[in-house]
Amino acid sequence: MRLRTVLATLTAGLAAATTLTAAGPASAADSATGHACSPSVSIDRFSDALDKTTYDGTFVGNFSALAVDRDGSIAALEDRSSLFRLDPTTLQPRSAVHLADEQGADLDSEGLVVDHDGTRLVTSETEPSIRRYSAGGRILDRLPVPSSLLVAPAGRATANQTFEGLTLLPGGRTLLASMEDAIAGDSTGIVRFQTWRRTAGGHFRLSAQYAYRTDAGLGVPEVQATPDGRLLVLERGFTSGVGNTVRLYLADPRHATDTSGIENLTGQPSVRLIKKTLLADIADCPSLGATAKQPQPNPLLDNIEGMTITGRDRTGRLKVLLVSDDNQNAAQTTRFYYLRVRV
Repeated sequence: MRLRTVLATLTAGLAAATTLTAAGPASAADSATGHACSPSVSIDRFSDALDKTTYDGTFVGNFSALAVDRDGSIAALEDRSSLFRLDPTTLQPRSAVHLADEQGADLDSEGLVVDHDGTRLVTSETEPSIRRYSAGGRILDRLPVPSSLLVAPAGRATANQTFEGLTLLPGGRTLLASMEDAIAGDSTGIVRFQTWRRTAGGHFRLSAQYAYRTDAGLGVPEVQATPDGRLLVLERGFTSGVGNTVRLYLADPRHATDTSGIENLTGQPSVRLIKKTLLADIADCPSLGATAKQPQPNPLLDNIEGMTITGRDRTGRLKVLLVSDDNQNAAQTTRFYYLRVRV
């Protein structure tokens, strides 16, 4: 998820270092109200309004991705092949569309982009794949995927550890998908970010690839391009009896190495990784009265998996909406989080 400037320099190669310092100060108002999660992130509120609900006979939950639609509504993707349109104020569902592959089978749908023409680009972890759908759910196109990123035995990826995040870079000419975990032959914790460039005919062709190192034990469930050419990256993990770890990073792909021609990523010094800066550990946010159905380091936490940028506030901070995937599990919660992020 790079931006116009990122795109221009993405192919130049990535600046490797991983920085764990927080970026940018929170406002005095945040500190005064106790809503600060870190110097650069604050939380306004959360909502459990959709937890364990149904809409028109369809379970509402299992959310894996969010996007702002052209009419301002929130497109919310389930990992079980349903795409909802939510009211941006109340979050109440207004419609639901079922998605399927070319044979009519359900997807393990994880990543979502609403393109400039209103069509939907959707990843599935199964192969993995990226398909373009009409607003009504008809398949219009399918993007190529590098053979190494396919699930074994066709490729080197692990099932359910593939394309989790998807974002369109500013200007709309480059699409980026993030793998959740490392592929066979790469070092643990080094995940690949694949890009595509839009052709004159409106299709996407394979382009540069980059490498990103996660914190120990964490994977990448989501990425979103920021307006200045960088990426917001979610890292997430779960420890039984302890709960979730969810961290928000600002990632800068400028000066990163194009890894598309490198078979194995093993930490070699010639490969410059995407530089990242910690914005916030969500466990450090105020709980705001939230409750958890299972052990958590902060009762506010759950299995956060979806993210979208909904705009800016008056001070220039990004308004970021997160959502948790409850896995249709009684011990988990479908929860929306309203953050403000200074980058």
